[in-house]
Amino acid sequence: MSRRAVAGMSAPDFTLPDISGKTWRLSDLRGKVVLINFWATWCDSCKEENPSLQRFVSAEKENKNLVVLTILYNDSPENATQYLKNNHFSFNVLIDDRKTSLEYGITGVPETFVLSKSGSLKNKFIGPVNWDDPDVKAAIDKLAAEM
Repeated sequence: MSRRAVAGMSAPDFTLPDISGKTWRLSDLRGKVVLINFWATWCDSCKEENPSLQRFVSAEKENKNLVVLTILYNDSPENATQYLKNNHFSFNVLIDDRKTSLEYGITGVPETFVLSKSGSLKNKFIGPVNWDDPDVKAAIDKLAAEM
């Protein structure tokens, strides 16, 4: 029986490749706030969200206490590679193994999870998030500043 990702609980660990072949293990990122965004190239609300996500990633690239990972859901790495290139996006895209999306209880995309430095799930957003919103940035910066 797999556990579902629930606020306050430890986020399910995963090891997934990204579209360039690098392997990412969630447990290796302890000590950093991790933002995990499940998305797909065929998803219209993801297309709406991605420009603000890219601006957020660009604005936070010097923040050593934060890692942004996107996980491609029910889509092909080739589609994602072309999509990033066409839109000049540079965020990390991991490839879902179907087990990870199941453990996180994904019901659709986009869905985003914010993990504390200790690896516990702090927030879950269903649907597109405006990553340009100062309140969203402040909440994530507050988590990143915690010891």
